[in-house]
Amino acid sequence: MPETSIVTSNVLGGAGAVSQDWWRGAVIYQIYPRSYQDSNGDGVGDLQGIIDRMAYVAALGVDAIWISPFFTSPMHDFGYDIADYRNVDPLFGDIGVFENLVKSAHERGLKVLIDLVLSHTSDIHPWFQQSRLSRTGAKSDYYVWADALPDGSPPNNWLAVFGGSAWEWDGIRQQYYLHNFLSTQPDLNFHNPVVREEVLDVVRYWLDFGVDGIRLDTVNFYYCDRELRSNPPLPKSEMNSAIAPSVNPYNFQKHIFDKNRPENLDFLRLLRKTLDHYGARIALGEVGDAQRGLEIMAEYTKDDSLLHSCYAFELLSGSQISAKRVCDTVSKFESSAPDGNPTWAFSNHDVVRHTTRWGLNSEAQKTLLTMLLCLRGIACLYQGEELGLPEAELSHEQIRDPYGHRFWPRFTGRDGCRTPMVWESDKQNGGFSDAEPWLPVPDDHRSLAVSTQETDSESMLRHYRKLIALRHKWPILKVGALKEIRADGDVLTLVRTNSTRGGEMHCVFNLGDNAVETLVRTGTRSVVVGEFKPLNEGQILLQGWSSAIFHYE
Repeated sequence: MPETSIVTSNVLGGAGAVSQDWWRGAVIYQIYPRSYQDSNGDGVGDLQGIIDRMAYVAALGVDAIWISPFFTSPMHDFGYDIADYRNVDPLFGDIGVFENLVKSAHERGLKVLIDLVLSHTSDIHPWFQQSRLSRTGAKSDYYVWADALPDGSPPNNWLAVFGGSAWEWDGIRQQYYLHNFLSTQPDLNFHNPVVREEVLDVVRYWLDFGVDGIRLDTVNFYYCDRELRSNPPLPKSEMNSAIAPSVNPYNFQKHIFDKNRPENLDFLRLLRKTLDHYGARIALGEVGDAQRGLEIMAEYTKDDSLLHSCYAFELLSGSQISAKRVCDTVSKFESSAPDGNPTWAFSNHDVVRHTTRWGLNSEAQKTLLTMLLCLRGIACLYQGEELGLPEAELSHEQIRDPYGHRFWPRFTGRDGCRTPMVWESDKQNGGFSDAEPWLPVPDDHRSLAVSTQETDSESMLRHYRKLIALRHKWPILKVGALKEIRADGDVLTLVRTNSTRGGEMHCVFNLGDNAVETLVRTGTRSVVVGEFKPLNEGQILLQGWSSAIFHYE
């Protein structure tokens, strides 16, 4: 019997949706600033480089850009360890350059989302430096501190995502502090109402500055268990390496006390009220969890008092893509939160590029992009995927990521997806920089440069532009309801509807190598896009890795 699942959900909006809802069905383009464009010849991308390439971004047709952290930082985790939430690190420019960036984006109709890391700071942040000095000072309770056990060991068994214990002994305060990532990234104590207000003030600062939204790093890590209870073991049958590589013992625990705490919902409601005060601003959360990712994603977006949207790692993991997998993933979210707002993505700065992860040829990449842009919710694209860039293979000497150094050679880290953009095939370093870049530009990326693909009507870049334009042309695809999703072998079928415009879109995808015959709805229809061979009434032949989209009145 074929694998089949059918779900329904409410319509998200229509062609007349007000600007407050600009984000519904939006296409967001993630920029990793270190690797986008170097404007000053130091080998590192910067904010001015983004401005210099803003016309390119606008030509893609996306609605918004999400910029990874550019704040003051010692860069132990390349900006995800923030030392000053209200300033720009000199490596990337200054606050004036960022102001110009926002202006440049807005002039081209692009919204700007910044990446706020609120769960932890750098250990050189003034808050932490004051907190470690005394157990009774004004900021003593800003971070999660705990006494050692009688034998001097950490207070519980919690593990860090980047390896080892999640606790680090501080010789000044004579206590352990919690760090879910690097030991130089101490976790803030969200049980402290003053801390909650501090981070909300950071959000207000940037909203006042004029940004259109915030991407929230590790949004499910804000709270830990007040009693600091140890996590139970995770049965081996349930282990999933989507968040941590299989060589990392982080996967051995069921993470119910170190993150994913119920108190988080109350803070997210406070955050949403803050955003709503500013009008058309949004919060997009990253759910870092391999065990309950979709469940938490649904929980955090289930109504308009919480986050606008979330993404989890179910389609960002290494498991091979298939019609059944996509159907099961989307159906699980829709059944959990039919009024919730998902974000779907295949690649980002933390995972192996999906071209390599799933071993895709160009036709498979194009088909999956078409499918992504037919799903309900926000679509998030990562810089370079519009060029079809594969994961870069780097030597141990070239690796900069501390995560990769920790688990080399079984896990090589995240640098392979963070190498510089390639703009011009005939220029040094692909046109990214005149200096030696912070990560090398692979030779096999140069042939995929923007300059080469601009002139090729069948290129990946041209396909991305065409499909993004298609999504904007058809309100059903952008903001319509998902009436049905089903998998039959390698064939995935989506049915989208929009009550304000009428009609339905039937989207059919062959996610396999072999040609297949499949049934489609009969009746008056128009072909929106696709290559197929009509057979008998209601039956078509789809070649391997291809799609067909029909509109029915």
